[in-house]
This record gives sequence, structure tokens and C-alpha cells, in this order.
Amino acid sequence: MHLRFRLAAGRDFGLAEGMESHGPPPNPQMMQDAEHLKLLAVFHYVLGGLTALFGSFPIIHVAIGFAIVSGKFGPGAHGSSSGGPPPDQFGWIFVIFGSVAILLFWTFAVCLIYAGRCLSARRNHTFCFVIACLSCAGFPLGTALGVFTILVLQRPTVKALFDQPLPGGYLNT
Repeated sequence: MHLRFRLAAGRDFGLAEGMESHGPPPNPQMMQDAEHLKLLAVFHYVLGGLTALFGSFPIIHVAIGFAIVSGKFGPGAHGSSSGGPPPDQFGWIFVIFGSVAILLFWTFAVCLIYAGRCLSARRNHTFCFVIACLSCAGFPLGTALGVFTILVLQRPTVKALFDQPLPGGYLNT
């Protein structure tokens, strides 16, 4: 005997003979919520990677700042004999602002990746919601991801999933 049932989304699920069902068939809304959380987790990983990549561009500013401080941009180094080298404070401005930008971008990238992991494991609902709100500032990809994450996290059925995290941890849906 082979038991089969079909969800509203058109997916077939079946149990082979000899296998027992543990509880009622999955709720279609819960299945859809689980799929949305998995997709959002993947997109958080992707956006986190892109944020880390683009957050590495200020390394150029830090390098230029150190070059100014070390005197590499002195007279004759930039092709003109007029004027002196830029002041050291100008170089330190490049170093400080570039370093702060790198730190902010990389911190946000780590937060995005961690939020993706939390979405997969269905824990830290509030943290995921805050990161979704913050990612709305990053137009256009962050805005799209943030809005969709907020919409999914506001569903009562998704909040219920976060109240009962998966026993095996992350990516066990």
C-alpha cells in the first residue's frame, strides 16, 4: 500500500508501504513559510557576500592615505613641481574614514550572514527583523530583501515557527 497526498501548491508527498506517518500531513501554509525562510536565508547570504565585497573598496582610500603619510606623494612624485606634498593630516583623514567605512560594511555583512543563518534555524526573530529594517537603506537589493523579509516575518504563522525552532538546528526543513 502506498499513501499519497497532494498539497495545494501541487506537490506530491507519499509514504511507502511500511513507513509510518508521525502526525498529520504538513500544513500548506507552514510549507510555504518554510520555503520562504529558506529563500530569504540564501538571499541574506548573497547580500552579505556582496556587502563584504563592495565594503572592501575603501581599502584603496586607506592605501592612498598611507601613501600620503609616508611621503610617496611628495614633490615630483605626482608630476608637478609646484607646491609641497599634501599635509599628513590629509592622509590620516583618508586612513581613518576608509578604515571606518570598511569596518561598518564588514560588520553589516557579518550581521546579514548571521541573520540568514538565524532565518534558517528559525531563531532570533527580533534580530532578523532589525537587520531587515537596516538593509532597507541599501537600495535596490537591500531594500527589496529588507521589505520581503519584513513581510514574511510579520506573518503570524512565521512567528509561530520562530517560537518552536527546529530540533536539529539550521537547514533542517
